[in-house]
Amino acid sequence: MNRFSVPALYTVTRELAAVASGRQAPDVVLTGARILSAYTERILEDREIWVYKGRIAAVKPAGTARGAPTYDVQGGILAPGLVDPHVHIESSMMTACAYAEAALLNGTTTIFCDSHEIGNVCDAEGVEWMLADAREAALNIFLTVPSTIPATTPEFETAGGDLTAEKVGALFDRWPEAAALGEKMDFVGVVQGDPRSHAIIRAALERGKPVSGHVYGREFVAAYAASGVTDTHEAIDREIADDLLEAGIWIFLRGGPPTTPWHSLPEAIKAVTELDSCAKRVCLCTDDRDADDLFMFGLDWVAREAVKAGLKPALAWSMGSLHAATRYGMDGELGGLGHGRRADIVLLNDALEPQNTWYGGELVVEGREITPALDEALSKRYSYSKAAFETVRLPETYTLTPELPSALCTANVIRTALPGITLFHERLDLPVRGSWNEHFEAENLCFVSILERHDITGGVAHGLLKDFGLTTGAVASSVGHDAHNLIVAGRDEADMRLAVGTIRDLRGGVVVVRNGEVLAQVALPIAGLLAEGRATEVAAATSELKRAWSELGCTLPYMGFNLIPLSVIPEIRITDKGLVTVPQMEQLPLFELMA
Repeated sequence: MNRFSVPALYTVTRELAAVASGRQAPDVVLTGARILSAYTERILEDREIWVYKGRIAAVKPAGTARGAPTYDVQGGILAPGLVDPHVHIESSMMTACAYAEAALLNGTTTIFCDSHEIGNVCDAEGVEWMLADAREAALNIFLTVPSTIPATTPEFETAGGDLTAEKVGALFDRWPEAAALGEKMDFVGVVQGDPRSHAIIRAALERGKPVSGHVYGREFVAAYAASGVTDTHEAIDREIADDLLEAGIWIFLRGGPPTTPWHSLPEAIKAVTELDSCAKRVCLCTDDRDADDLFMFGLDWVAREAVKAGLKPALAWSMGSLHAATRYGMDGELGGLGHGRRADIVLLNDALEPQNTWYGGELVVEGREITPALDEALSKRYSYSKAAFETVRLPETYTLTPELPSALCTANVIRTALPGITLFHERLDLPVRGSWNEHFEAENLCFVSILERHDITGGVAHGLLKDFGLTTGAVASSVGHDAHNLIVAGRDEADMRLAVGTIRDLRGGVVVVRNGEVLAQVALPIAGLLAEGRATEVAAATSELKRAWSELGCTLPYMGFNLIPLSVIPEIRITDKGLVTVPQMEQLPLFELMA
């Protein structure tokens, strides 16, 4: 229990009733406010909120309270703290305790995170590390238990984890913070009735836990919904969003920085704005944010994007708060300013920009700055096990580039294109040339290789990227989704080796090198995924990394680069086992000799 914990509602109902009826004084009164009601989607004038023991005792007309300490918000809007229904903490490259800083600055007081990244590296033990980390954070953090580890069968990739139905059930049984089953990414297997996939779904359903989803393609929606999946954040356009809603699936509109693959909100929200769908089962989410973007593009930013897309401000904010709490059956505790709820409250200006945040009734952000109370809490973080720092175990010897073909052949090439989620399969005829550089210049190619880093097979796979834009140097990352093997791209093997060696020395990270020099790096020694520092420190390193990344001409941002091995998204991927087509799940050779 951390310093911001509040008593369970059932232990303080008599006291709250006494405060609400005026027989007992509140601890503090937030007065002079307009109230954003997530329940009625209205903004109410001249109100005040009575707070007692970290909970809302009552919302009253302004000036009603007598004899209690007051905080005058001077006409600002008091709104419920945001509830993010789908987050990957690992994408921020920081621990749960560190993540709280940026979240609270952006008015987010509750998140539901899917930690399949650390699960893919460290199995159930890694998930429990994250749960323990989350329990100590100055933030309401619930877990959606990872459901698809590994994302595909061992035939197609090598992961460090193997989360079976029995392990999933045990996590639910041991951890009350385990609120749902995380995104069921192997949607093809689910639709085709794969026994393992459905055993994992059953482990959640028989415990009364909701099942989260991840699906591409309207043709899969009916069977996917029939399998017990009841939400998804992968509604990428108006039509599939409408299909999902009619199938009884909640949709989480994913708003991300427009330069990343995570900004599907503008198209998917048209199911509401153009097709007149009711928004009661529509939420807002962030999904993935790096440390730098987390400060600038929080869930509050997503709510403002929803307003730009045509929603009323009160509805947009409710979709970012009450709707998500309702989806997880926690609206009696979170997501609104109802009496008895946690006093997780945000002060907004008229542009819906957070100014202050109260977390459990305690002021943790004031005037867009963290308070001493929060600063003190952020200085104490969960200590990960020694084993978490020993997860980047690369083969002793390896080659990073394929041999130059000596005869006419066809290459199976991965073509990148923004926004970067889908990768395209191209077959290029390669004439006999004197050097790889001639092929690179003619076809805008570079090498890409995946190194198995879990000390299981020592496998290395080679591929070719088209239109990635990198013409010099190399980039590498130990965050290659979802098995989280090491991915490296470049045109020069020496720079590629330097990038890989640097990651080995850092015990995990993301690296940019050029001409034998490391231009930028983010050290990620915890499971090869997480940094040890405060959010501001990780954000500064990430910002520098992105500048260097752009200098090398890379067209995909580094988070999109990390998706290149994600073997459940069309059309073609590369894992440590080689090239894989999706959804056919067929392996391809890099080169095919011409007849």
